[in-house]
Amino acid sequence: MKYKLGIDVGGTFTDFFLIGDDGTALIHKTLSTPEDSSIGFITGIKEIAEKLQFDLPDFIKDIDTIVHGTTVATNALLTMNGAKTALITTKGFRDALEMRRGVREERYNNHYRNVKPLVPRHLRYTIDERIDAEGNALKAVDTQELDAIILKLKQEEVKAVAVCFMNSYLNAEHEKQATEYLRRALPTLFVCGSYEVLPSVRFYERVSTTCINAYIGVVIDKYLEALLEKLHGINFTGKLMIMQSNGGVVTPEVARKIAAVTVLSGPAAAPIAGAYYAELLGFDNCITMDMGGTSFDASLVVNHQCVTSTDGNIDRHRIALPTLDIVTIGAGGGSIGWIDSGDLLQMGPQSAGSLPGPISYDRGGFFPACTDADLILGYLDPNFFAGGKYILNKEKAARLTEEFLGKPLGLDAIQTAAGMYRVINMNMAQGVRQVSVERGYDPREFLMICAGGAGSIHAGEICRELEIPMFVVPDVASIFCAAGMLLGDLKHDYVRSYMTRFSKLTKDKFLALYAEMKLEADATLMEEGITKDKIEYLPSIDLRYMGQFHEVPLEVTMNDILHFNTDGIAETFHAEHNRKYGYELKHEGTELEIINVRLRAVGVTEKPVSLSGKKKQGAATLEEALKCHRPAYVPENDAMQEVPVYDGDILFDNFNIEGPALIEQINTTVFIGASYNCETGVGGANIVYNKFLMPNGFEKKK
Repeated sequence: MKYKLGIDVGGTFTDFFLIGDDGTALIHKTLSTPEDSSIGFITGIKEIAEKLQFDLPDFIKDIDTIVHGTTVATNALLTMNGAKTALITTKGFRDALEMRRGVREERYNNHYRNVKPLVPRHLRYTIDERIDAEGNALKAVDTQELDAIILKLKQEEVKAVAVCFMNSYLNAEHEKQATEYLRRALPTLFVCGSYEVLPSVRFYERVSTTCINAYIGVVIDKYLEALLEKLHGINFTGKLMIMQSNGGVVTPEVARKIAAVTVLSGPAAAPIAGAYYAELLGFDNCITMDMGGTSFDASLVVNHQCVTSTDGNIDRHRIALPTLDIVTIGAGGGSIGWIDSGDLLQMGPQSAGSLPGPISYDRGGFFPACTDADLILGYLDPNFFAGGKYILNKEKAARLTEEFLGKPLGLDAIQTAAGMYRVINMNMAQGVRQVSVERGYDPREFLMICAGGAGSIHAGEICRELEIPMFVVPDVASIFCAAGMLLGDLKHDYVRSYMTRFSKLTKDKFLALYAEMKLEADATLMEEGITKDKIEYLPSIDLRYMGQFHEVPLEVTMNDILHFNTDGIAETFHAEHNRKYGYELKHEGTELEIINVRLRAVGVTEKPVSLSGKKKQGAATLEEALKCHRPAYVPENDAMQEVPVYDGDILFDNFNIEGPALIEQINTTVFIGASYNCETGVGGANIVYNKFLMPNGFEKKK
């Protein structure tokens, strides 16, 4: 038997999803090792081998593919723990990285400080070269200037260098020359040029993205080198693939060269898995929410496509590479409760993480966290957390929660936990609004797919707040990203800037740019082992009305491109602008302007037939699946009451459960509120729908 393994390293747990070529599946979790996440990676593989009663060498031999999502790049940026980096740019533009777009983010806050640049001013160097706005070389690169900078780089002991020249997106000759010269002179340093990372218009976005790539490049390179070495040490001979921020996968070689593609490596798999389940259940659109131990991620899938953006920020550092549009907030099982200066209860973004963890973990934590609240409210069984792998200390959690938060607020432990539950649910509902309402979409028209070990405890209240009629809890909810990684295709994004009035578009140049990107894509994917018949092309164009500052990314078809269908493209743009902003200027005859042409090349990989594995023999009746009754907090009644608890690991048949109730599985618990009914075992998932919000046209599709 051959296996594929998805591995997602989170802030608290490292998730594993193993699926065999016969459809059998296994879910596994182990505590993350923040000091070196590759330790948890290898530990989990060994634990899975033990669980399956295999010798490690035999088990490793049968794994042909590992797909890995990592937070190494994200953590390096968030903690400012990347490599010591220098920037070499055109004379006169030394401070562009710090000046940014020249707009203060909080213009009425006089105390608001600019984000600390990844490259300090004394490590930003310039040379007197110039490419003009037409792409013509005005002043050549002087290697003597580069030699002087190289001496300073050695003195400063920098580890990485970013090269970004003005107008290099039009003509990269100078940038290539400087980058290659530096690589020859400084072979031990990580050196990258913007022509490799982001060859597009807008200097600040380009220089910021290139600096991010250099800053995390050394960290990613060391991490992947160590990981590959550890895998070699256990005799792994299969393929290792790395999840990208755009929802695709790449080889470690590509990730080590363009490290910036991994900044949202972990969360990017959730919308991929969400699109799979939405299609399986007959829906075109869905919102995915993933509540882990440290963070909460929300993303959109529209018409089976994950929504992407080129306007990303990681801790206020701009990254303009195409990434899945994911809103991340500090709301997870480890989110700590606290009281602000106005005596109001708050949750997060601080997290207890995996060590010391929430109070109930009994690992030294003494700050009340979301998991403690869920335990106090009866949603979790202290003796069945992770299937009994961890025993939770409910008494200690209740006592310290009341002591630290309850007494200052005049509340007992249950009232305090209920308040924590409501606050974190409102925080997560706001995160969903950010990714939907603020993007021009009505969340009430979307199916909610919830993931994460704690997600299905909170999903009902999030949906009730947003008036979302249905949510789905997949069998693989607790390791959703790890499962989604096995659905990822090889993806590479290419961009060329072409700024002109749409009416002045030149067919030959337009087609030549796409042909150039397609040629580059074919070469890269074929090097990665993808045959020509397995490559798909997804073109898009950045368009705007003349005079506008921001453009609209517009998805088009290859047929539109090859047949130069400008009229059809314009019509699509007007409709998309109207959907996004509530107006269009078609009838005013306003001229369109093109900014960039883009191409996403997809190397289609072999996917698992099912993410749920083979169905075991389930319970014959609901009574057989009933484990017990226990007190749990019912938000609709604002009170604790006895609710039935069902064994979700044997509910494979189609049963109807009326809320309030709990469905308890080894890796997650589903809370069904008093407003909800649940259908179990539908397409490898439990479907929970609001009895009072189901409008016509939103009935269950399958």
